[in-house]
Formats: sequence, structure tokens, C-alpha cells
Amino acid sequence: MDKIDSMKAFIRVVEAGSFTRASEQLGLPKSTVTRLVQGLENAMATKLLNRTSRRLNLTEQGSIFYQGALKLLEQLSILESDIRTDATGPKGKVRVEMPHALGCYHVIPRLREFTEKFPGVQIEAGISNQTSDLIEDNYDCVIRIGNLYQESLIARTLGTLKMVTCASPDYLSRQGTPEHPGQLLQEHILVQISSPRSGRAFEHGVSRTGDEVQLRGKWVISVNDSVAAFSAAKAGLGIVTTYRFLAEECLEKGDLIELFPDWQHDEVPVHIAWPENRHLPAKTRVFIDWIRTTWNF
Repeated sequence: MDKIDSMKAFIRVVEAGSFTRASEQLGLPKSTVTRLVQGLENAMATKLLNRTSRRLNLTEQGSIFYQGALKLLEQLSILESDIRTDATGPKGKVRVEMPHALGCYHVIPRLREFTEKFPGVQIEAGISNQTSDLIEDNYDCVIRIGNLYQESLIARTLGTLKMVTCASPDYLSRQGTPEHPGQLLQEHILVQISSPRSGRAFEHGVSRTGDEVQLRGKWVISVNDSVAAFSAAKAGLGIVTTYRFLAEECLEKGDLIELFPDWQHDEVPVHIAWPENRHLPAKTRVFIDWIRTTWNF
């Protein structure tokens, strides 16, 4: 146990960047943290850290030991979790990243069902439209909209998201209601949504009896978040193509008006993914299983 405590202290020092911050995060005296790391170096008979008055740097051996200690402690945590699960059900924290709109308007409102079913599991949700590195950012799993670009992930489909093109009654009273999607290019203003990863504008297509049209047009506001685009459309800034689940309530109330209802929109795939070659502890496995079985749009 002393060696495990020493490894934990060493990892915290590396990640915190100083013995002082590490001791604060661990709730231990700085002298104790220093003693644990020095004891580890003595046991390994090698220097793991180069210490200067301004910063800490890993030695070559320290870098190797750091990566190995991370994996060892992760496996120990999984083993403990699986043993506890057999007796009392899954326990522990699941770190999951999800896009803003999907997290706030679909997943989080349903999480009470999961927490009541698995009271020992905590969900730490990272709400972001960026594409994080699961290993580097220590996420257990991610929910992603669109195509996946990381080959190192294991992914399972959750289905597709239905899209809708709509505008506020105020906008339509000022600009008129388009009868054909081709009119958007010359006669209307769009709310543009750009990828937070690449900066490129998303484009959506619609089709009807062999006729296919890309929804393009001028814009006065471009955002990198679908909730922001939805708000802009409600404010009368233009026509938006967005997720139907996001606009459904406003469509029912008449705060937004659906356009081209007899046209078929392209649908967007959704996946849940996790790093390959990583054993899934029970806490993560039950979350993945739950979200796959309860997913419904």
C-alpha cells in the first residue's frame, strides 16, 4: 500500500506541476508528498523528476514510470470496481463527454432514470462541442454527432438525428415564406452553423421525388453551437436547419414555423464511443448499455 500511495503522489505531482499544488489537491502536508516521491525514487534506484526552483521535469525513466503507473492504477481501480460491483452493484465516477445541445436538451433531462437505477454511479459530464482526446483528457466514453474520425475508438451507433428547417413568424412576415428550398440562395438569410473543430460551415440537403437541394444562402450571423443558432432563429435573425428535438417545443407553440415539411432532410448519425484496448469497468458498461437501450428521438 505504501508503494501505491507513493505512485498516486508521484502522478499527482507530475500532473499538478509542483509539490505544493499536489499536496493541496491530495490534502496532505507537502513534506509527506515529498517523502512519498523520494521513497519511490529510492525504491526504484533512479531519479524520476528533475527539480529546479521554477519547474519540475520528468526524467526519461520518470516518463516511462509515469505511463506505467497510470495504467497500473487504472487496472487496480477497475479490479476494485468489478469486485465491489459483484456485491453491491456498480460504483464510481463515469466521465462522459457530450455535445452541448444533445447533453442539455436530451441526455441530462433523462439522467434521473439512470441515477435511480444505479445510485452508486456518478456521472461527470463534460459539455463541449470540441473533439477531445479520450486518453489525454481521461474520458471513459463520449457521445458524438456526425462521423467519427478517431480510428482508435470503439463505437456503437445510437441512431440518427432528424433535422428540420424553420424560422420565426417575425422573420417570415418580413421576408416572406419560401415555397421551395432553392429560394433560400437568392431571397433569404440563413443562420449559419460552423464546425468548432474545423471552422467550416455545415451544409444540409433535402430531397423530394428525385429532386435534391443543398440548403445554402446569405447569412448575417454564424455560430459554432446549435443552441446559439436556435436562439438566433427564434430572435428572427434568419432561417435555421437544426435538430428536430431542439426545435420541437417551439414548433408546437408556434414560436418557430417549419419550412418544406414535404421534403426529406438528411439525417445525422450519433455514436457512443470509448477507447479501444481498454477494459470497461462495470460503472462505464452500465452507462453505455443504458444510453443505448433508452435512446429515442
